[in-house]
Amino acid sequence: MGSTPDTRGSESRLVAYVEALTRSLGHADRGAPFRSYCTGLLLPGARKSVEPMAARVEPGRVRAAHQSLHHFVAKADWSDEALLAAVRAHVLPIIEQRGPIRGWMIDDTGIPKKGTHSVGVARQYCGQLGKQDNCQVAVTLSLTADHASLPIAHRLYLPQPWADDPARRAAAGVPNDVTFQTKPQIALAQIRAAIAAGVPQAPVLADAGYGVDTAFRDGITELGLAYVVGIQSHTSLWPPGMEPLPPRPWSGRGRPPSSIRRDAGHAPMPAKALAASLPKRAWRRVTWREGSNTMLGGRFAAVRVRPAHRDYNRQTPRPEEWLLVEWPKGEPEPTKYWLSTLPAAATRRAMVDQAKLRWRIERDYQDLKQELGLGHYEGRGWRGFHHHATLCIAAYGFLIAERGAFPPSDGFWPPSLEAPALPDGYRPRGATTPA
Repeated sequence: MGSTPDTRGSESRLVAYVEALTRSLGHADRGAPFRSYCTGLLLPGARKSVEPMAARVEPGRVRAAHQSLHHFVAKADWSDEALLAAVRAHVLPIIEQRGPIRGWMIDDTGIPKKGTHSVGVARQYCGQLGKQDNCQVAVTLSLTADHASLPIAHRLYLPQPWADDPARRAAAGVPNDVTFQTKPQIALAQIRAAIAAGVPQAPVLADAGYGVDTAFRDGITELGLAYVVGIQSHTSLWPPGMEPLPPRPWSGRGRPPSSIRRDAGHAPMPAKALAASLPKRAWRRVTWREGSNTMLGGRFAAVRVRPAHRDYNRQTPRPEEWLLVEWPKGEPEPTKYWLSTLPAAATRRAMVDQAKLRWRIERDYQDLKQELGLGHYEGRGWRGFHHHATLCIAAYGFLIAERGAFPPSDGFWPPSLEAPALPDGYRPRGATTPA
Protein backbone atom coordinates (compact mmCIF):
# COMPACT_ATOMS: atom_id res chain seq x y z
CA MET A 1 0.00 0.00 0.00
CA GLY A 2 1.38 3.42 -0.97
CA SER A 3 1.85 6.26 1.45
CA THR A 4 -0.99 8.75 1.83
CA PRO A 5 -0.40 12.48 2.26
CA ASP A 6 -1.31 12.13 5.95
CA THR A 7 1.22 9.32 6.37
CA ARG A 8 4.00 11.22 4.62
CA GLY A 9 3.26 14.32 6.72
CA SER A 10 3.42 12.42 10.00
CA GLU A 11 6.62 10.66 8.97
CA SER A 12 8.36 13.88 7.94
CA ARG A 13 7.32 15.59 11.18
CA LEU A 14 8.61 12.60 13.19
CA VAL A 15 11.96 12.84 11.39
CA ALA A 16 12.18 16.54 12.23
CA TYR A 17 11.17 15.89 15.86
CA VAL A 18 13.80 13.14 16.28
CA GLU A 19 16.49 15.29 14.69
CA ALA A 20 15.68 18.10 17.12
CA LEU A 21 16.16 15.74 20.08
CA THR A 22 19.15 13.71 18.86
CA ARG A 23 21.72 16.25 20.06
CA SER A 24 20.76 15.44 23.66
CA LEU A 25 21.91 11.83 23.15
CA GLY A 26 25.57 12.81 22.97
CA HIS A 27 26.54 11.07 19.71
CA ALA A 28 25.13 11.59 16.23
CA ASP A 29 25.24 7.83 15.49
CA ARG A 30 22.52 7.31 18.10
CA GLY A 31 20.06 9.19 15.90
CA ALA A 32 19.20 6.20 13.70
CA PRO A 33 18.31 3.76 16.51
CA PHE A 34 16.53 6.58 18.34
CA ARG A 35 14.32 7.20 15.32
CA SER A 36 13.72 3.47 14.85
CA TYR A 37 12.82 2.96 18.52
CA CYS A 38 10.37 5.88 18.54
CA THR A 39 8.87 4.66 15.28
CA GLY A 40 8.47 1.16 16.70
CA LEU A 41 6.66 2.56 19.75
CA LEU A 42 4.32 4.63 17.58
CA LEU A 43 3.45 1.91 15.05
CA PRO A 44 0.47 -0.36 15.75
CA GLY A 45 1.34 -3.65 17.43
CA ALA A 46 0.42 -5.78 20.41
CA ARG A 47 3.93 -5.75 21.91
CA LYS A 48 6.39 -2.87 22.08
CA SER A 49 9.40 -4.82 23.31
CA VAL A 50 12.62 -4.72 21.28
CA GLU A 51 12.25 -7.77 19.03
CA PRO A 52 8.70 -7.10 17.71
CA MET A 53 9.58 -3.45 17.13
CA ALA A 54 12.70 -4.43 15.18
CA ALA A 55 10.57 -6.65 12.94
CA ARG A 56 8.06 -3.87 12.29
CA VAL A 57 10.62 -1.17 11.63
CA GLU A 58 13.11 -3.19 9.53
CA PRO A 59 11.50 -6.49 8.48
CA GLY A 60 14.27 -7.19 5.97
CA ARG A 61 16.99 -7.27 8.63
CA VAL A 62 15.28 -8.19 11.88
CA ARG A 63 18.34 -9.65 13.62
CA ALA A 64 20.58 -6.64 12.95
CA ALA A 65 17.81 -4.21 13.88
CA HIS A 66 17.17 -6.14 17.08
CA GLN A 67 20.84 -5.92 18.07
CA SER A 68 20.95 -2.18 17.31
CA LEU A 69 17.79 -1.36 19.28
CA HIS A 70 18.79 -3.60 22.19
CA HIS A 71 22.19 -1.92 22.47
CA PHE A 72 20.61 1.52 22.27
CA VAL A 73 18.06 0.90 25.03
CA ALA A 74 19.93 -1.48 27.34
CA LYS A 75 23.62 -0.58 27.00
CA ALA A 76 24.22 2.87 25.48
CA ASP A 77 25.37 5.46 28.02
CA TRP A 78 23.11 8.40 27.15
CA SER A 79 21.38 10.59 29.72
CA ASP A 80 17.68 10.10 30.46
CA GLU A 81 17.60 13.54 32.08
CA ALA A 82 19.08 15.25 29.01
CA LEU A 83 16.61 13.61 26.61
CA LEU A 84 13.64 14.36 28.88
CA ALA A 85 14.78 17.99 29.08
CA ALA A 86 14.92 18.15 25.28
CA VAL A 87 11.42 16.66 25.01
CA ARG A 88 10.16 19.18 27.56
CA ALA A 89 11.76 22.10 25.71
CA HIS A 90 10.12 21.01 22.45
CA VAL A 91 6.67 19.99 23.70
CA LEU A 92 5.94 22.33 26.62
CA PRO A 93 5.48 25.44 24.44
CA ILE A 94 2.97 23.49 22.33
CA ILE A 95 0.97 22.54 25.42
CA GLU A 96 1.07 26.12 26.72
CA GLN A 97 -0.35 27.46 23.45
CA ARG A 98 -3.72 26.04 24.52
CA GLY A 99 -3.53 26.87 28.22
CA PRO A 100 -1.18 27.19 31.18
CA ILE A 101 0.35 24.42 33.24
CA ARG A 102 -2.02 24.06 36.19
CA GLY A 103 -0.36 21.38 38.28
CA TRP A 104 2.79 19.39 38.95
CA MET A 105 1.37 15.91 39.31
CA ILE A 106 3.26 13.38 41.41
CA ASP A 107 2.16 9.82 40.75
CA ASP A 108 3.52 6.31 40.55
CA THR A 109 2.80 3.65 38.00
CA GLY A 110 3.03 -0.10 38.54
CA ILE A 111 4.25 -2.56 35.91
CA PRO A 112 3.30 -6.20 36.59
CA LYS A 113 6.23 -8.62 36.28
CA LYS A 114 6.88 -12.33 36.58
CA GLY A 115 9.94 -13.68 38.36
CA THR A 116 12.32 -11.94 40.73
CA HIS A 117 15.28 -10.79 38.60
CA SER A 118 13.98 -7.61 36.89
CA VAL A 119 15.39 -4.60 38.70
CA GLY A 120 13.24 -3.41 41.59
CA VAL A 121 10.61 -6.10 41.22
CA ALA A 122 8.88 -7.02 44.46
CA ARG A 123 5.49 -7.88 45.84
CA GLN A 124 3.96 -4.44 46.34
CA TYR A 125 0.83 -2.49 45.48
CA CYS A 126 0.28 -2.28 41.72
CA GLY A 127 -2.21 0.35 40.63
CA GLN A 128 -2.70 -1.31 37.23
CA LEU A 129 -3.92 -4.46 38.98
CA GLY A 130 -5.54 -2.73 41.96
CA LYS A 131 -3.88 -5.07 44.44
CA GLN A 132 -0.57 -6.28 45.87
CA ASP A 133 1.36 -8.32 43.33
CA ASN A 134 4.76 -8.83 41.76
CA CYS A 135 5.63 -5.57 39.99
CA GLN A 136 8.00 -2.69 39.43
CA VAL A 137 6.90 0.80 40.50
CA ALA A 138 8.16 4.07 39.03
CA VAL A 139 7.63 7.50 40.59
CA THR A 140 6.83 10.23 38.07
CA LEU A 141 6.42 13.99 37.87
CA SER A 142 4.17 15.35 35.12
CA LEU A 143 3.24 18.85 34.04
CA THR A 144 -0.54 18.96 33.78
CA ALA A 145 -2.79 21.31 31.83
CA ASP A 146 -6.51 21.02 31.19
CA HIS A 147 -6.00 19.40 27.80
CA ALA A 148 -2.72 17.47 28.13
CA SER A 149 0.02 16.35 30.47
CA LEU A 150 3.68 15.56 29.93
CA PRO A 151 5.85 13.40 32.20
CA ILE A 152 9.13 15.21 32.80
CA ALA A 153 10.77 12.86 35.35
CA HIS A 154 10.58 9.19 36.24
CA ARG A 155 12.58 7.05 38.65
CA LEU A 156 12.24 3.41 39.62
CA TYR A 157 11.36 2.85 43.26
CA LEU A 158 13.99 0.45 44.59
CA PRO A 159 12.56 -1.47 47.58
CA GLN A 160 14.90 -1.70 50.56
CA PRO A 161 15.65 -5.45 50.15
CA TRP A 162 16.90 -4.60 46.65
CA ALA A 163 18.81 -1.53 47.78
CA ASP A 164 20.57 -3.55 50.49
CA ASP A 165 21.50 -6.53 48.27
CA PRO A 166 24.91 -6.01 46.59
CA ALA A 167 24.61 -9.09 44.39
CA ARG A 168 21.23 -8.14 42.91
CA ARG A 169 22.31 -4.53 42.52
CA ALA A 170 25.39 -5.58 40.58
CA ALA A 171 23.45 -8.00 38.35
CA ALA A 172 20.91 -5.31 37.47
CA GLY A 173 23.48 -2.52 37.07
CA VAL A 174 22.05 -0.28 39.80
CA PRO A 175 24.34 2.77 40.07
CA ASN A 176 26.40 3.02 43.26
CA ASP A 177 24.90 6.40 44.17
CA VAL A 178 21.34 5.04 44.18
CA THR A 179 20.32 4.30 47.76
CA PHE A 180 17.00 3.43 49.31
CA GLN A 181 14.49 6.28 49.17
CA THR A 182 10.80 6.27 49.93
CA LYS A 183 8.49 7.25 47.10
CA PRO A 184 7.82 10.69 48.65
CA GLN A 185 11.58 11.25 48.93
CA ILE A 186 12.02 10.39 45.24
CA ALA A 187 9.16 12.75 44.38
CA LEU A 188 10.70 15.63 46.35
CA ALA A 189 14.00 15.13 44.52
CA GLN A 190 12.13 15.35 41.19
CA ILE A 191 10.40 18.55 42.31
CA ARG A 192 13.73 20.10 43.34
CA ALA A 193 15.24 19.24 39.96
CA ALA A 194 12.25 20.75 38.11
CA ILE A 195 12.58 23.99 40.09
CA ALA A 196 16.32 24.10 39.34
CA ALA A 197 15.56 23.60 35.63
CA GLY A 198 13.21 26.61 35.60
CA VAL A 199 10.06 24.64 34.79
CA PRO A 200 6.91 26.85 34.97
CA GLN A 201 5.67 26.47 38.51
CA ALA A 202 2.23 25.31 39.60
CA PRO A 203 0.70 23.66 42.70
CA VAL A 204 1.89 20.13 43.43
CA LEU A 205 -0.86 17.50 43.15
CA ALA A 206 -0.66 14.00 44.60
CA ASP A 207 -2.86 11.26 46.00
CA ALA A 208 -3.02 10.10 49.60
CA GLY A 209 -0.05 7.77 49.14
CA TYR A 210 2.07 10.92 49.17
CA GLY A 211 -0.18 13.41 50.95
CA VAL A 212 -0.18 11.50 54.23
CA ASP A 213 3.59 11.95 54.46
CA THR A 214 4.10 15.05 56.61
CA ALA A 215 7.75 15.42 55.54
CA PHE A 216 6.63 15.41 51.90
CA ARG A 217 4.13 18.20 52.49
CA ASP A 218 6.62 20.20 54.55
CA GLY A 219 9.24 19.73 51.83
CA ILE A 220 6.94 21.17 49.17
CA THR A 221 6.23 24.19 51.36
CA GLU A 222 9.94 24.72 52.03
CA LEU A 223 10.50 24.77 48.26
CA GLY A 224 7.99 27.60 47.91
CA LEU A 225 5.22 25.66 46.15
CA ALA A 226 1.58 25.21 47.09
CA TYR A 227 -0.03 21.77 47.12
CA VAL A 228 -3.35 19.98 46.87
CA VAL A 229 -2.76 16.44 48.12
CA GLY A 230 -4.97 13.57 49.17
CA ILE A 231 -5.01 12.40 52.78
CA GLN A 232 -6.69 9.55 54.63
CA SER A 233 -9.80 9.70 56.76
CA HIS A 234 -7.80 9.09 59.95
CA THR A 235 -5.36 11.99 59.37
CA SER A 236 -5.20 14.02 62.58
CA LEU A 237 -6.32 17.66 62.31
CA TRP A 238 -7.13 20.59 64.56
CA PRO A 239 -10.68 21.74 63.72
CA PRO A 240 -11.41 25.31 62.61
CA GLY A 241 -10.64 27.79 65.36
CA MET A 242 -8.60 25.32 67.45
CA GLU A 243 -4.89 24.92 67.89
CA PRO A 244 -2.53 23.16 70.33
CA LEU A 245 -2.20 24.38 73.89
CA PRO A 246 0.87 26.47 74.72
CA PRO A 247 3.83 24.90 76.56
CA ARG A 248 3.29 24.12 80.24
CA PRO A 249 4.19 26.92 82.65
CA TRP A 250 7.76 26.69 83.88
CA SER A 251 8.06 25.26 87.39
CA GLY A 252 11.27 27.12 88.03
CA ARG A 253 13.38 23.97 87.92
CA GLY A 254 15.22 22.53 84.93
CA ARG A 255 14.78 23.66 81.34
CA PRO A 256 11.59 25.65 80.64
CA PRO A 257 9.02 23.58 78.64
CA SER A 258 8.95 24.58 74.96
CA SER A 259 6.70 22.03 73.23
CA ILE A 260 3.08 22.76 72.43
CA ARG A 261 0.67 20.20 73.82
CA ARG A 262 -2.76 18.64 73.91
CA ASP A 263 -4.77 16.93 76.63
CA ALA A 264 -7.89 14.80 77.02
CA GLY A 265 -10.19 17.78 76.76
CA HIS A 266 -8.30 19.59 74.01
CA ALA A 267 -7.18 17.31 71.19
CA PRO A 268 -7.18 17.09 67.39
CA MET A 269 -9.72 15.01 65.45
CA PRO A 270 -9.51 12.51 62.59
CA ALA A 271 -10.49 14.07 59.26
CA LYS A 272 -13.52 11.78 59.05
CA ALA A 273 -14.89 12.88 62.45
CA LEU A 274 -14.19 16.52 61.64
CA ALA A 275 -16.11 16.24 58.35
CA ALA A 276 -19.05 14.58 60.13
CA SER A 277 -19.17 17.43 62.63
CA LEU A 278 -19.59 20.14 59.98
CA PRO A 279 -23.02 21.74 59.71
CA LYS A 280 -25.22 21.12 56.69
CA ARG A 281 -24.57 24.64 55.39
CA ALA A 282 -20.86 23.79 55.03
CA TRP A 283 -21.59 21.53 52.06
CA ARG A 284 -22.08 22.86 48.53
CA ARG A 285 -22.39 21.26 45.14
CA VAL A 286 -19.42 22.01 42.86
CA THR A 287 -19.01 21.00 39.23
CA TRP A 288 -15.77 20.51 37.35
CA ARG A 289 -14.67 19.29 33.91
CA GLU A 290 -17.15 18.03 31.36
CA GLY A 291 -17.71 14.29 31.36
CA SER A 292 -18.86 12.31 28.32
CA ASN A 293 -22.42 13.64 28.49
CA THR A 294 -22.66 16.13 31.33
CA MET A 295 -20.74 18.18 33.83
CA LEU A 296 -19.30 16.17 36.68
CA GLY A 297 -20.08 17.36 40.18
CA GLY A 298 -20.30 16.51 43.83
CA ARG A 299 -20.82 17.87 47.34
CA PHE A 300 -17.79 19.50 48.93
CA ALA A 301 -16.89 21.25 52.14
CA ALA A 302 -13.76 23.40 52.59
CA VAL A 303 -12.58 24.60 56.01
CA ARG A 304 -9.38 25.97 57.50
CA VAL A 305 -7.56 23.50 59.75
CA ARG A 306 -4.12 22.80 61.19
CA PRO A 307 -2.42 19.42 60.59
CA ALA A 308 -1.64 17.82 63.95
CA HIS A 309 0.71 14.93 63.18
CA ARG A 310 3.18 14.75 66.10
CA ASP A 311 2.93 18.49 66.65
CA TYR A 312 3.55 17.87 70.37
CA ASN A 313 7.22 17.77 69.32
CA ARG A 314 7.00 21.30 67.91
CA GLN A 315 7.37 24.66 69.60
CA THR A 316 4.73 26.37 67.45
CA PRO A 317 1.48 25.18 65.82
CA ARG A 318 1.53 24.31 62.15
CA PRO A 319 0.09 27.05 59.90
CA GLU A 320 -3.54 26.87 58.85
CA GLU A 321 -4.36 25.29 55.51
CA TRP A 322 -7.42 24.03 53.70
CA LEU A 323 -9.20 20.75 54.30
CA LEU A 324 -11.30 19.85 51.27
CA VAL A 325 -13.77 16.98 51.66
CA GLU A 326 -15.98 15.26 49.08
CA TRP A 327 -19.21 13.62 50.30
CA PRO A 328 -21.26 12.34 47.36
CA LYS A 329 -24.99 12.48 47.77
CA GLY A 330 -26.36 9.11 48.87
CA GLU A 331 -23.08 7.92 50.37
CA PRO A 332 -23.08 7.16 54.12
CA GLU A 333 -19.84 9.09 54.71
CA PRO A 334 -17.27 11.24 52.88
CA THR A 335 -15.21 9.47 50.24
CA LYS A 336 -12.19 11.74 49.65
CA TYR A 337 -10.10 14.19 51.64
CA TRP A 338 -7.41 16.67 50.61
CA LEU A 339 -5.11 19.14 52.36
CA SER A 340 -4.17 22.27 50.43
CA THR A 341 -1.92 25.27 50.92
CA LEU A 342 -3.67 27.29 48.24
CA PRO A 343 -4.19 30.88 49.47
CA ALA A 344 -6.71 31.52 52.25
CA ALA A 345 -8.77 33.49 49.72
CA ALA A 346 -9.00 30.53 47.30
CA THR A 347 -12.52 29.55 46.32
CA ARG A 348 -13.98 26.12 46.84
CA ARG A 349 -14.35 25.72 43.07
CA ALA A 350 -10.67 26.51 42.52
CA MET A 351 -9.65 23.84 45.02
CA VAL A 352 -11.97 21.26 43.48
CA ASP A 353 -10.64 22.06 40.00
CA GLN A 354 -7.07 21.44 41.21
CA ALA A 355 -7.92 18.29 43.13
CA LYS A 356 -9.76 16.80 40.16
CA LEU A 357 -6.95 17.38 37.64
CA ARG A 358 -5.83 13.84 38.45
CA TRP A 359 -8.18 12.45 35.79
CA ARG A 360 -5.88 13.98 33.16
CA ILE A 361 -2.80 12.06 34.28
CA GLU A 362 -4.72 8.80 34.63
CA ARG A 363 -5.95 9.00 31.05
CA ASP A 364 -2.55 9.94 29.67
CA TYR A 365 -0.79 7.11 31.50
CA GLN A 366 -3.37 4.75 30.06
CA ASP A 367 -2.24 5.93 26.61
CA LEU A 368 1.42 5.49 27.53
CA LYS A 369 0.83 1.92 28.65
CA GLN A 370 -1.71 0.73 26.11
CA GLU A 371 -0.59 2.57 23.00
CA LEU A 372 3.15 3.05 23.52
CA GLY A 373 4.11 -0.04 25.53
CA LEU A 374 5.44 1.64 28.68
CA GLY A 375 5.28 -1.69 30.51
CA HIS A 376 6.53 -3.89 27.66
CA TYR A 377 10.27 -3.69 28.23
CA GLU A 378 11.62 -7.20 28.78
CA GLY A 379 15.13 -6.45 29.98
CA ARG A 380 16.13 -6.71 33.63
CA GLY A 381 18.60 -3.86 34.10
CA TRP A 382 18.39 -0.40 35.64
CA ARG A 383 19.60 1.44 32.54
CA GLY A 384 17.28 -0.33 30.12
CA PHE A 385 14.25 0.18 32.36
CA HIS A 386 14.83 3.94 32.49
CA HIS A 387 15.87 4.29 28.85
CA HIS A 388 12.71 2.51 27.66
CA ALA A 389 10.48 4.73 29.81
CA THR A 390 12.28 7.86 28.57
CA LEU A 391 11.83 6.76 24.95
CA CYS A 392 8.14 6.11 25.56
CA ILE A 393 7.84 9.64 26.92
CA ALA A 394 9.71 10.99 23.89
CA ALA A 395 7.28 9.18 21.58
CA TYR A 396 4.38 10.48 23.64
CA GLY A 397 5.78 13.99 23.30
CA PHE A 398 5.53 13.59 19.52
CA LEU A 399 1.87 12.63 19.88
CA ILE A 400 1.24 15.75 21.97
CA ALA A 401 3.01 17.87 19.34
CA GLU A 402 0.86 16.35 16.61
CA ARG A 403 -2.31 16.91 18.60
CA GLY A 404 -1.34 20.53 19.23
CA ALA A 405 -0.56 21.21 15.57
CA PHE A 406 -3.61 19.43 14.16
CA PRO A 407 -6.75 19.19 16.29
CA PRO A 408 -8.71 15.91 16.04
CA SER A 409 -11.39 17.65 13.96
CA ASP A 410 -8.80 18.20 11.22
CA GLY A 411 -8.30 14.46 10.76
CA PHE A 412 -4.66 14.29 11.83
CA TRP A 413 -5.20 12.44 15.13
CA PRO A 414 -3.90 9.91 15.79
CA PRO A 415 -0.88 10.45 13.51
CA SER A 416 -0.57 7.93 10.73
CA LEU A 417 2.70 6.06 10.25
CA GLU A 418 3.06 3.32 7.68
CA ALA A 419 4.72 0.07 8.78
CA PRO A 420 6.64 -2.11 6.31
CA ALA A 421 5.18 -5.57 5.81
CA LEU A 422 6.43 -8.20 8.28
CA PRO A 423 8.23 -11.27 7.00
CA ASP A 424 5.85 -14.13 6.21
CA GLY A 425 5.05 -16.13 9.33
CA TYR A 426 7.11 -13.90 11.62
CA ARG A 427 6.35 -14.55 15.27
CA PRO A 428 8.28 -12.96 18.18
CA ARG A 429 9.85 -15.29 20.71
CA GLY A 430 7.29 -16.66 23.09
CA ALA A 431 4.33 -15.28 21.15
CA THR A 432 1.33 -17.46 20.27
CA THR A 433 0.25 -15.20 17.41
CA PRO A 434 2.14 -13.23 14.78
CA ALA A 435 3.39 -9.73 15.73
